[in-house]
Amino acid sequence: MLSMFFAPETKEAAKAAAGAAAPVVEKAAAAAPKLPPLETAHNWALPTEASTFARSTDNLYLFIVALDVFFFVLVIGAMVYFMWKYKRRSEDQKTSSITHNGKIEFLWSAIPAVLLVVIFAWAEIDYLKQTTPPADAINIRVVGRQWFWTVEYPDNPGVSLTSNVDEPQLTMIVPKGRPVRLTMTSEDVLHSFYIPAFRIKKDVVPGRYTTLWFEATTVGEFNIFCAEYCGDRHSSMTGVIKVLEPEMYEAALKEASKLEAKPGEAPAEFGRRIYTRRGCNACHTLDGAPATGPSWKALYGRQETMADGSSLTVDDNYITESILRPQAKIVAGFTGAQMPSYQGQLDQKQIAALIEFIKTQK
Repeated sequence: MLSMFFAPETKEAAKAAAGAAAPVVEKAAAAAPKLPPLETAHNWALPTEASTFARSTDNLYLFIVALDVFFFVLVIGAMVYFMWKYKRRSEDQKTSSITHNGKIEFLWSAIPAVLLVVIFAWAEIDYLKQTTPPADAINIRVVGRQWFWTVEYPDNPGVSLTSNVDEPQLTMIVPKGRPVRLTMTSEDVLHSFYIPAFRIKKDVVPGRYTTLWFEATTVGEFNIFCAEYCGDRHSSMTGVIKVLEPEMYEAALKEASKLEAKPGEAPAEFGRRIYTRRGCNACHTLDGAPATGPSWKALYGRQETMADGSSLTVDDNYITESILRPQAKIVAGFTGAQMPSYQGQLDQKQIAALIEFIKTQK
C-alpha cells in the first residue's frame, strides 16, 4: 500500500523488495506461537456474546454498573453541594442544631434494600437456568489436570481432545444451537472451567463431579481458561472451544480427534505431535528443567533410581509401563500422583512414536 506514495522510479524496487521479503514473513508467521482467539473489540468492551446465557448475564452486569454510576454521582454530587452550601462564612459563625430526619433515613435504607432484592432475584433466576440442563443435551466429560484439560465424548467412543500448555489448542468442539452438558472432575487439585464468551464458569473439584451446561449461538473459536489458581503453570491451562454448524459437527469431531501419523512423517515427529496433543508437555520438559514429572532430556538409556530404592535403565518396556500403569514404578523425588494412565487412549503405534521422540531428546 505504501508504494502508492513512492516516486515512479522507486515503485518497482519496492515491489521487488516486498516480493523477496514475503517468504521470510510467511516462514516467521508459521514459526510464531499460535495466539488465542480475540473476543473483544477493545480493552473496554465486553466479551463476544456467544451463548444463550451471555445476554442476560451482561444485562444484569450493566444494570449493576448503571446503579453504581448513578449512586456515585448522587452521593458525590450531594457531598460537593453541601460542602459549598454550608461552608463556614465567618470566624464567629456557629453550626446550627440539626436533628435527624426519620423519613430520609428510612428511604436511604429501603431503596438500596429493594434494589438488592431485585439484583438477587434476577441473578437467582439466571443461576437456576444455568443449573438445569435440557434432557436432550449432548454429554461431554471434562477432566482437569495440572495443567491441561482432557475432553471426552461418551456418545462418540474413542474421541478425546486435550488442551496444550505451550499454545492455545483445539480442546472442545460443539454444534451451534444445541444444548451441551459438561460433567467435570479433577484428578489432582481444584480447577475452574471458564469460557468468557459463554459467560459460564464452574469449579472442577477432585473427588467429585460438577455439571455445567450451555447452548452456543455463534460459530467461531473461543477461549477456555482455568479460573482457579492451581499451581505454577496455572496461566498456561488454556484451551479453545470451536462452535460449528450442526451439519458439520460430527465430521469435524472425528477429524479433530484423529491422532495418526501423516504420510511420510517420521516416527519421532509423530511422537512430538502426541507429546503436545496429549498433554505430556504439561509435566515433562525437554530442556532438563524440573517439573511435575521427570524431564525427557537425555532420558532414554539413563539409570533412574526408584522411590523404593531400586534402580533401572530407561528403555522401551519401562516407558510403555509408565504410560499405561504410571503408579507401577515411580522415580525418586516424584509422587506420580498427577500422572494419569493412558490405557485405552494411546495405542501401540502411538506409544512407539513417543518412545522414538524421547530417544531424540539428547
